[in-house]
Amino acid sequence: MLDSRIVKVKVSGDFACFTRPDLKVERMTYPCMTPSAARGILDSILWKPEFQWYVRRILVLKPVKFCTIKRNEINSKQGQSPIIIEEKRAQRNSVILRDVAYIIEASIYQKQISDRNNPDKYIGMTVGKEGMFPRRVKKGQCCRRPYLGTREFSAEFMEPDGTEQPIQETIPIGSMLFDIFYDANGKPEPLFFYDVAIRDGILNCEVPENDKMMQSSHFRPPMDSETSAAIYEFNQQEEEEESI
Repeated sequence: MLDSRIVKVKVSGDFACFTRPDLKVERMTYPCMTPSAARGILDSILWKPEFQWYVRRILVLKPVKFCTIKRNEINSKQGQSPIIIEEKRAQRNSVILRDVAYIIEASIYQKQISDRNNPDKYIGMTVGKEGMFPRRVKKGQCCRRPYLGTREFSAEFMEPDGTEQPIQETIPIGSMLFDIFYDANGKPEPLFFYDVAIRDGILNCEVPENDKMMQSSHFRPPMDSETSAAIYEFNQQEEEEESI
């Protein structure tokens, strides 16, 4: 069930790179944050196996500016054998974004809701009784450092102050990688959405691909697995610390 309440978080950074997968050698960024990157930032602030983040809109707050940098990368993937960097190093150009700021608007999706697993617990907005997500945003708490596309471009996150306005521009994108869908057997499948454009500074993410992502198996480990047991113990400890 998709909760009707919408949480907002503002993210910003000096640089960002939301890599287009259709360019194989040198990186080139999309002109704005992708839905999968937005979900990753939300998961960095608060992740629970009981729900999934449903990204509704991404607001672009600053004009789109590109720049080019050259970085050291490697020519092979990590495997069982160690990589000798000196033998595999390659310098590649990257077209990235600079001086970026966005507002992510999202809700939570839950397949099952109970008294113990009520959405208020996570995104409640009553003054003095806020849910876990609003409290963590106010305090600047996160499970891991959120980043803007690639890990070297870390992101700052905070509450919007209410004065932010999206840029009044329309920027056509064409096709964009929405996210990676995992079927019941854990097989990955890229999801694209087409005829995409930033309209008046807003990227609308409420598309059919978003509904399909809510059925992805990647977010839900088997209930009888060791992973689920470890996550349950961690959640219990975290909830006790939150209540102090």
